[in-house]
Amino acid sequence: MTDNKLREKWDRRYDRASQVSDALDVLVENAHLLPTRGAALDLACGLGGSSLFLAERGLQAWAWDLSSVAIGVLRRSAGELPVEAEVRDVSTRPPEAGRFDVICVGHFLDRGLCPAIAAALKPGGLLFYQTFCLDSVDESGPGNARYRLGSNELLELFPQLIVRFYRDEGSVGDASQGFRNLAQLVAQRPS
Repeated sequence: MTDNKLREKWDRRYDRASQVSDALDVLVENAHLLPTRGAALDLACGLGGSSLFLAERGLQAWAWDLSSVAIGVLRRSAGELPVEAEVRDVSTRPPEAGRFDVICVGHFLDRGLCPAIAAALKPGGLLFYQTFCLDSVDESGPGNARYRLGSNELLELFPQLIVRFYRDEGSVGDASQGFRNLAQLVAQRPS
């Protein structure tokens, strides 16, 4: 899919939205690990719920997404919060090395971008990542397997980081309970 077609697809999807999304579960459930100040990036932010969550906790948040519609919704919702929302194709313009104390990524997978994401963390910086898995219990998430993680793949994509939290329940046990269809990672760049 060309960049313009991809942008149009996401603009159409977000065009119906009137408010931001919820923050990522991995971020909310592990908020106690966040620093009290610093620079945070919500990469491929969509409607920016995680950006607002980070800004509400005292971090200067940057929010980047391919969709100008999503960025417009986020800018209107941010009000006075310290959120710098920018239309940016992160696959062609990845984050700069050593720039962020926190990076969060949700429901987005570009395996080739993972080394740049890890490098964009400052020493001691934290990555909060949550996205869809191949081993799932329902049809939620992308239909294309290319945008889904294999078992333990999220761990393998960031070998240079220290794992602080990981969750990937797959379809094991009682699939009506637990956290399903997604893998979550919190990892830290060594100081």
